[in-house]
Amino acid sequence: MSLKVGRRSEIAPFYAMEVLRAANRRAQAGERVLHLEVGEPAAGAPGPVLEAARLALADNRLGYTEALGIPPLRAAIAAYTSDRYGLDVAPEKIAVTTGASGAFTLAFLAAFDVGDRVALAEPCYPAYRNILSVLGIEVVALAAGPEHRFQPAIELLEQAGPLDGLILASPSNPTGTMLRENEIAELVRWCDAGGVRLISDEIYHGITYGIDPVSAHAMSETCVVVNSFSKYFAMTGWRLGWMVMPDDLADAVERLAQNLFISPPTLPQRAALAAFDCRDELDAYVAGYARSRALMLERLPDAGFDRLAPADGAFYIYADVSRLSNDSQEFCARMLADIGVAVTPGIDFDRRRGNRYVRFSFAGGETEIAEAVDRIGAWRP
Repeated sequence: MSLKVGRRSEIAPFYAMEVLRAANRRAQAGERVLHLEVGEPAAGAPGPVLEAARLALADNRLGYTEALGIPPLRAAIAAYTSDRYGLDVAPEKIAVTTGASGAFTLAFLAAFDVGDRVALAEPCYPAYRNILSVLGIEVVALAAGPEHRFQPAIELLEQAGPLDGLILASPSNPTGTMLRENEIAELVRWCDAGGVRLISDEIYHGITYGIDPVSAHAMSETCVVVNSFSKYFAMTGWRLGWMVMPDDLADAVERLAQNLFISPPTLPQRAALAAFDCRDELDAYVAGYARSRALMLERLPDAGFDRLAPADGAFYIYADVSRLSNDSQEFCARMLADIGVAVTPGIDFDRRRGNRYVRFSFAGGETEIAEAVDRIGAWRP
């Protein structure tokens, strides 16, 4: 007798993690594998964050916290947000979450109902699509191409029919493209005029190359802003994020957080208090990403990867490989088998056109990135 398995689990895997698993198996077998598949800063958390974690462990005050996070951390995030963007953000508008993933889950549940229609540009971070689908929310995929810088555009939105929400990511994963201030303002006005809730993913703010990021919160207090300690702050495995909540969702987010998560993990919260004093060290990480980015943009075209998305921010290069392959999953498997370089197939990010694309991450160490570029340059797929 077989038991029922819920249909909500019938979502695509996160292929970046599938590639990571395959790469780790090869490494365990003794092969030197170079990891360009995951967006994980190689340097890890700054030293003061580690020391703060040690102190928190030593005094063993690691019980539950308030559902929206410890007040000192909410205040520190509000101050950081105010300082970075010149905004007046109250600590009461901050919800600390279990990674940005926890923030998206809470935001989607608070803002949308089953059957609502939420738009996002493809290619996109696959968890948006998959979390929305699990929650019974209809995903409206906007086919954003190079002509749109792989970002939402008003013309695409107006072709999509009635909408309840829009997800915006600038810089974007996987493309690294960014929208300028006037472009974000145009999208915000469009959403506000149509009663469309904007969810702004700003987790790559701080990792940009010559372009200052703009927060959607500066243009509308009805949007939800999601951020994280994983990327700029290099604390991926600590699983800590936050959101800036609009007033009309604050009570709903708190009730959901109390019941779904009880509270964010206490140790990372106490450690993260030290992260805001590490800006010089973190900016040095970004300078390293910039050098790796420049190397890849210079060398990848010589290796046949000459159609690249503008990598304005984050630590990814999205490459059209259709001249080399029409099956990105097989192409990435072959690259791993032939030269020991792990990259992510575009099918992770775009269900319709992702077979033509791959994503390179340059979040790893500079030496590793340089070696990977050498291997790719010598490879003849």
